[in-house]
Amino acid sequence: MKQTHSPIHEAVRQRYASHARSTSSCCDSGNTFYPEELLKVLPTDIVQFSLGCGNPITLAALKPDETVLDLGSGGGLDCFLAARQVGEKGLVIGIDMTPEMLERARLSASRLGITNVEFRLGYQEELPVEDNTVDVVISNCVINLSPDKLKVFDEMYRVLKPGGRVAVSDIVTNGPLPESIQKDMEAWGACVAGALDVSEYSNGLRQAGFSEVTVLRKDDFGHEPTWDPASMVFSATVTGRKT
Repeated sequence: MKQTHSPIHEAVRQRYASHARSTSSCCDSGNTFYPEELLKVLPTDIVQFSLGCGNPITLAALKPDETVLDLGSGGGLDCFLAARQVGEKGLVIGIDMTPEMLERARLSASRLGITNVEFRLGYQEELPVEDNTVDVVISNCVINLSPDKLKVFDEMYRVLKPGGRVAVSDIVTNGPLPESIQKDMEAWGACVAGALDVSEYSNGLRQAGFSEVTVLRKDDFGHEPTWDPASMVFSATVTGRKT
C-alpha cells in the first residue's frame, strides 16, 4: 500500500480489528437487510457477523461470470453471497485495510471451500486492482469511513470496465453534520462523522465520471425520495455506471 494512512484510517482500523476478534455484529442489526433465502446458504456465524447498513447484493443484480469488487469486505459476507451468484467462472475480490478482517474472511472462505473469492489488503483510496477489470463495485457501509471519498470514487471508476456499474449501501446525511461530530474519531468509526451530504455524494460520483447516478434513502429505492428534514443521517442505496 503506497498511501500513508491518516489518523482516521488508524482509528477505523483499530475499531474494526476489535470487531474481527469478536463474534458479534458491529451494529447489532442482525441481517434484516437481506432476504432469508439469500442467507440460508451460509453458516449462522458468518451470517450473524454483519457490519453493513444495507443489501448491495440484491441491488447489484449480479450475473454469472462477472468480476465483482467489494470495498471494505470485512468478514466476507457479501463476497460469499456474490460468489454464489457469479458462479465458478466469476470472480469476487474483497479489499480491506484491516489484517484481522482479512484473516477472518480467508479462514471462512477456506472452511466453506469457496475458490472464486480472493481477499486483498489495501485502502479503498488506492485499490490493489488493475484498470478496467471489474464489472461491478459493491460496498456496504464503508465508503463513509474514508477521509477522501472523491479519491475512492475516482478509484472505483478506474477499475471498472466501460459499462461497469456501482451498487453500494452507505450512510449519507441530509445537510452538514456539526463540526464537533465531524472531528470525533469514535463517530468516524461508527459510520457517522464521515458521512457525506446526499448531494455531495451524487456530485462526487458524477465528477469522477459516472452516469445514471442515484443516491436514495434505502426505503426509497425505486421510488421518489422522501427525505425527512428532521433526521440527519440515513442508510442509502447508491448506483451509477461507467460509460
